[in-house]
Formats: sequence, structure tokens, C-alpha cells
Amino acid sequence: MASFARRHATLLVLSAVALAAALAVRITQGPAAVDDALGKAWPLLVAVLPAMLAGLLLAGSLKQIIPPGALAQWMGAESGWRGLFVACGAGLLTPGGPMAAFPLVLVLARAGADRGALICYIVSWGLNGLQRILVWEVPLLGADFAILRLLCGLPLGILAGLIARRLPIDWTPPPGTTDGPARAPKP
Repeated sequence: MASFARRHATLLVLSAVALAAALAVRITQGPAAVDDALGKAWPLLVAVLPAMLAGLLLAGSLKQIIPPGALAQWMGAESGWRGLFVACGAGLLTPGGPMAAFPLVLVLARAGADRGALICYIVSWGLNGLQRILVWEVPLLGADFAILRLLCGLPLGILAGLIARRLPIDWTPPPGTTDGPARAPKP
């Protein structure tokens, strides 16, 4: 049980907060309000679940296809600047939301990407996702603004990756997700 609690601490805390909120709603507004809240949450679950399953299926499939260490030369600790540029490009081109991107980070870690490349990938995906630029920024804000914002945001993924490689914080992927740690080179 201690291993389960350690591995799923975030889920347990979030569940406790949700139950406390439901109890507070029930006490202050009655059981009908809790039923109403669950009724409003259900469509969101139905909308998010397929994307989450697709992202996990993608990550699981890539985990089977890409052998451990296969990306070490492209995104590993010894890849230098090239690894950061590859991670930046991969983040830029990754479609979808966090249900696709975050499981993919674990696959990349298992395949040999170091933490600098992983941080660069996530920052580039979060700031510069091409899908978001084409679907939201260009139509709503105009091409000039989208290009300006992209040019300002592009170096931030590389900078974050460089910082991640230099910080003396050791990171090891959660148990059961990779075959080993994704570490930065020693300065």
C-alpha cells in the first residue's frame, strides 16, 4: 500500500480534494447540487477520455517500437546542441494536447533522451505548437502576430533545455515507465 501511495500521491491528493469539495457542496447546497456537478462533469469526461486513450496508446506503441537507447545519439546527454534542436523541432511538430505530449516524454526518456532535451521538448510544445499557431493564432490574431510570437518563443525551449542540463537536480522517470534515468551530462 505504501508503494501505491507513493506512486499515485497526486491522484490520491486530487481525489481527497474532490471528495472534500463534494462533501462541502452536499453540506451547503444539498445532494441535488452534487448530482448536478457530476452531471456537468460527465460530458467533459466523455470528451477527454478518447484523447487520453489515444495518447496513451500512442505512447505505448512508441515504447514498443523504439528500443531503449535508440535516441541517445539524437537527443541524449552527449548530443549537445543538436539534441536540443531536435527536441525543439519535435515539440513544435507534436500535435494534440497534454495527453499525447506527456506520455511521449516518458517514451523519449526511455529511448535515451536526456532531461535537457525533454525539457526543451515540453517547453517548445507548450509555447510553439504548430497546430495551435495554425488553428488559433493565425486566424484570431493574424499571421504577423503569430510569426512574431513564434520567433520570440523559439529560443525559449533551447534556453530551458540548457538550464535543465546545468541544474544540479537529478531526475529519474517514475518506476515502471523507463529502463533508466535521463540525466544531463556532468559539467
